[in-house]
Amino acid sequence: DKSALFHCRECWAVLGDSLQLCAEEEQHLGLLVCLRVTEDVVWEDSLMVGIQGALLGCAYYVLTCQSCGSPVGFILYSAPSSLAYLRGLFCFLKDNILCYFLKNQVVIEASMVNFPAVTLKE
Repeated sequence: DKSALFHCRECWAVLGDSLQLCAEEEQHLGLLVCLRVTEDVVWEDSLMVGIQGALLGCAYYVLTCQSCGSPVGFILYSAPSSLAYLRGLFCFLKDNILCYFLKNQVVIEASMVNFPAVTLKE
């Protein structure tokens, strides 16, 4: 059983859980993608535009932890076709969150975890 809570790496606020997990993007961005998140995840009204790297040409909202203000991910507003399936979803950056597994009560860096294949790409 891979039931897990997703925590802010800085302050341990609960940001989401694996029941809301709908995709994992490993190759370029290292993301856990969720349909819903907790009230501890907030975002500004202002759009950011990626000018380099994997988000080049994308418009997105930055997700931050309400408790400590750390950036934890983003919501894509517009993206090239390769990332279009992520639009409008909550994308957590694996490097910025921790996973707490309920069954064995272990905390693991999200970047070290692979969840059973769930994908929206099709």
